[in-house]
Amino acid sequence: MNSTLERHDRRASWRRALTLMLLVVSTAAQADWPERPVRVVLGFASGGGSDILLRALTPGLAETLGQPVVVDNRPGAAGNVAMAAVARATPDGYTLLMGTPGLATNPSLYPNAGFDPLRDFAPVSLVGSVQNVLIVRKSLPVESVAELIAFARANPGKLNAASPGAGSSQHLAGELFNALAGITMAHLPYKGGAPAMNDVVTGQVDLMFNVLPSALPQIRAGMVKALAVTGVRRSAALPDRPTLIEAGLPGYSAVTWNGILAPAGTPRAVIDRLNAAILKVLGTPEVSDRLRGMGQDIVTSTPEEFSAFLRDETAKWKRTIESSGVKIE
Repeated sequence: MNSTLERHDRRASWRRALTLMLLVVSTAAQADWPERPVRVVLGFASGGGSDILLRALTPGLAETLGQPVVVDNRPGAAGNVAMAAVARATPDGYTLLMGTPGLATNPSLYPNAGFDPLRDFAPVSLVGSVQNVLIVRKSLPVESVAELIAFARANPGKLNAASPGAGSSQHLAGELFNALAGITMAHLPYKGGAPAMNDVVTGQVDLMFNVLPSALPQIRAGMVKALAVTGVRRSAALPDRPTLIEAGLPGYSAVTWNGILAPAGTPRAVIDRLNAAILKVLGTPEVSDRLRGMGQDIVTSTPEEFSAFLRDETAKWKRTIESSGVKIE
């Protein structure tokens, strides 16, 4: 009996020693991170707004971290290919995700998205956002959000709204507007933002929600009317336009945000070092001035703040998608 207990105690002691050794090795590895290039995966092609933001951020991150930071563009399935790949990656800090609104919306739009935004990722920090702006054709007889809502109610079924595609952030911004305003507009999905915007400019479509940098030239040229922006604060680019909250829709917020995330299980020491590096780079005048000049709002956060934001976004868009009956063909 005693020999059995002794063998059990020896095995338990070996297990404790092994666990301690692995903890020491893991801690040392975390302290040395990064020892090789870091890859940031983005689910869209190069040249888009998220790609431009990421490429403005990565040189400073590489300098701060002491290792190359490589952008890995993996377009496909509305960003699902990239997000699912990072969700399955080894949680060692060497594979990261440039998150976009699709992280919160796609699981409700695509039954087989391949990831759970709240289970499969460790948020690091928000890095920026771009407001949408509600624009209408010049000939539409409204000059404010209140007048637009009144017109929609007085003319049921007559208004139509363009978007770059079904399930896009601009489409969902319109669905959220419908839900909070208590109106219905026909949705006209296009194959991209440029043709959608063109048909609003030419008066073939009544209105659309568009990202602010893309809409500003036509707004400033007087080709369309801008009624409101979609963030919680006014935009410095359009300071005389109210937010939709100010225009009478409490709780409305629909921005195109970006943030850096790691796979769930990534060591907290790595998350904290990466968060500090992001905040340092975005705090430099060179980077922040460049991004603001492109219409980007600098937004940073703690990992906990980003987690709370992602929970809120996921719940909000799930409600909106379910109530509106949005379907992706």
